[in-house]
Amino acid sequence: MLKMGILNPHVLSLLACVRHTNWLVIADRGFPFWPGIETIDLSLIDDVPTVSQVLAALRPSFVIAQAWMAEEFRENNAETQAWFARALAGINVTYEPHVAFKQRVPRAIGLIRTGDTVQYANVILESG
Repeated sequence: MLKMGILNPHVLSLLACVRHTNWLVIADRGFPFWPGIETIDLSLIDDVPTVSQVLAALRPSFVIAQAWMAEEFRENNAETQAWFARALAGINVTYEPHVAFKQRVPRAIGLIRTGDTVQYANVILESG
């Protein structure tokens, strides 16, 4: 029985499928559903869990080579920008319009949907 790290079997299974240069999306509660992309819905109630909590849980065992976020995140979320900057320290983060960000999603291996209510706090992670 697992006693530490990620305990959710669905998340563990998805992470086991992510290989070098594959993409994983961690998204807020309102993010669209894409048929054909494995989606794990972890949302429980508003802000449980958040994108930042899921990212923090993945970070110790997930090698991130690069990340993408929406430009609108920087324009609307001064409170959480510092946290994401620290969480993604040392990783090249590209900010692009939200529409362009969403156009990347079909290339992802999977999507983890959270209960996050922070606007545009979605991130695409490329495995390293």
